[in-house]
Amino acid sequence: MLSQEIKRCVEKFYSRGVEIRRRIHQNPELSEQERETAQLAADTLREFGIATRTSIAGNGVLGLIRGGKPGKTVLLRADMDALALNEEADVPYKSKKPGIMHACGHDGHTAGLLLAAMALSELRDKLPGTVKLMFQPAEETVGGAEGMIEAGILEDPHVDAAFGCHLWGQGEEGTVQVKSGPLMAAPDEFRVTLKGRGGHAGLPHSAVDPVVLAAHAILEFQDIMSRRKDPFVPAVLSVCMVRGGHTHNVIPESVELQGTIRTFDEETRSFIPREMEKILRGLTLAAGASYSFESLRRYPPLINDPAATEIVRKAAEKIVGPDKVGAARETMGGEDFAYVAQKIPSSFFMVGIAPPGKQVIHHSPHFQWDERALKVSAACLCQTAFDFLLES
Repeated sequence: MLSQEIKRCVEKFYSRGVEIRRRIHQNPELSEQERETAQLAADTLREFGIATRTSIAGNGVLGLIRGGKPGKTVLLRADMDALALNEEADVPYKSKKPGIMHACGHDGHTAGLLLAAMALSELRDKLPGTVKLMFQPAEETVGGAEGMIEAGILEDPHVDAAFGCHLWGQGEEGTVQVKSGPLMAAPDEFRVTLKGRGGHAGLPHSAVDPVVLAAHAILEFQDIMSRRKDPFVPAVLSVCMVRGGHTHNVIPESVELQGTIRTFDEETRSFIPREMEKILRGLTLAAGASYSFESLRRYPPLINDPAATEIVRKAAEKIVGPDKVGAARETMGGEDFAYVAQKIPSSFFMVGIAPPGKQVIHHSPHFQWDERALKVSAACLCQTAFDFLLES
């Protein structure tokens, strides 16, 4: 039975996958600096006889496994970058780099895909087609997937479907969560500068106070969400940075705001910044102030293809059992696998890492998870690749 062979191969190389994960975790690299991680991925692929390209759109790596039989091509993807956090988790393989850690599981994504690559290389004679292995940089910042796509990784040979997964702190250990349609939001950003006229705090009538304007703007931005937007359309607007002033008794010249807008559809994605600017225009006109507003589009929303998602669901059931496969919820987190999903039928799924009754918080200095999750992610990726190619 194919699923048992996949599990056997994953188990065979599991300790190597753990070793790789810990090496990456101890030596984290920020976005666009993943040189050592990329080199480790490339060296490992070549060790297992997998054709490998490097330095794609920066530090991207692409492996190619040609099966023993002709067929279509499927792509499996992992991201490699870490975050600017100081690790506080009490683990023996703690980050050796102050201020940098793998706090979102990308070390596990890279190690899990390499573990899948080892298993697939062992089973390549049974593969009815080709598997591409995408190790991408800069998921947390500029969206390295887009650059790799522009560099041609979806061609030569043409990719017919793509799959990826995320270790997920809101899912229980040993489970897999899948969802057709919208899964992750477009994580757009905004920057606002409110420009007033500075002055003495005891003589506010002689100044134009941008702090008060900022307070009004922050509150009125939320009116967009509660009173101007359709309540049945999901979206989030969060002001996450407020900066202005230097001391207690001086009204500053300006105040800066930065934040994020999370949406799932193009209409709402355009509507919210447009309404924000209306608010800024009205507030500053009334107060005799001025403003600048910048809306920065980042990744598109991640939309899973229904047919590809059904392949993932059936594959996961073969690996962890039907009772351990559930429905994922939409999340306002962003994911640049969305660029791949825009181009070809794709599905992105979640692999649970939370102990029973608990949640694991991503982007936390205490983030940690049990490495047995590597067996689930690697085996599910392998099974999904086989099932897609066998159905094609």
